[in-house]
Parts: sequence; C-alpha cells; structure tokens
Amino acid sequence: MEGMEIERKFLIRQMPEDLDHYDSHLIEQAYICTGPVIRIRRQDDQYILTCKGDGMMSREECNLPMSAAAYEKLLKKTDGYVIRKRRYLIPLEEGLTIELDRFEGIHSPIVIAEVEFRSEEEARAFVPPEWFGRDVTYDGRYHNSWLSVHTAQDVGE
Repeated sequence: MEGMEIERKFLIRQMPEDLDHYDSHLIEQAYICTGPVIRIRRQDDQYILTCKGDGMMSREECNLPMSAAAYEKLLKKTDGYVIRKRRYLIPLEEGLTIELDRFEGIHSPIVIAEVEFRSEEEARAFVPPEWFGRDVTYDGRYHNSWLSVHTAQDVGE
C-alpha cells in the first residue's frame, strides 16, 4: 500500500486513565536503513516492510506485507536497536485516532502520541487534547529511525 503519511507527534503531559480499555498492539521494529528509511515491523502476528520518503510532518510511505520467515531473516541484517513498544489506539472525534506509543526496554520511559491526518490543512488545524504535551513533530529525535540508533538517555529530555 503506497500513499502519503501526514502525522503530528506529541509528548505526553499526563497519561490517560484506563489505557487497558483501548485496543492495543505489541510492535517490534528494526531498520535496514535510516536514509532512506527502510523498516521491518512485526505488529502482533502481521509482518510489514516499509519504505519512507523524506519529510517530518508529511512524507511518502509504502507498506508491503511479508512473511514471518522473511521478517526473521531480515531482522538479522538490521542496524541499531530493535524498538519495542505497546501502541494504544484512542479514538478522537472526526474519525481521527491517537496512536499512543509506550516504548519498552532501552527506550523506556519515552511515550509519544501520534495522530495521522487526511491533509496537511487538517494537521495544522488540529487542537491537541489537554493531556498532550509538547509538539515534537519537527524534532528528529522522536522519529523511530533516530531512536533505532539511540537510547532514551540520548533524547536529553
């Protein structure tokens, strides 16, 4: 599946209550290359190869399904750290969804909320909920590709 990814990223001021009431996925991902971004991801029992173009808020993205065997083979060829996180899907008005990522392991205690939009205008007009913190959309330290070669301590927050 090919298309344009338009998203904004935020740190969290306060964790929402009852996170366990929302659907969630366990995600493991690693990077074959960070420039251009070529990523492999296991999300529950799905395996995906992703290529991303340049950009911060908007960039091209292509997702291709892959087998578990191909994922395991490519995982041995990745650079940096394997990122593990729990992604909670929190519905918003107007059909939007907050993807709240709680990082594990060496990337703990990072928590990032991402919201994907249908257009750049919609993204710019978005008013985040009160519990969101600083907008880090244009801070490269919060891109997973950067985190794949750095730890939570390297973020410097």
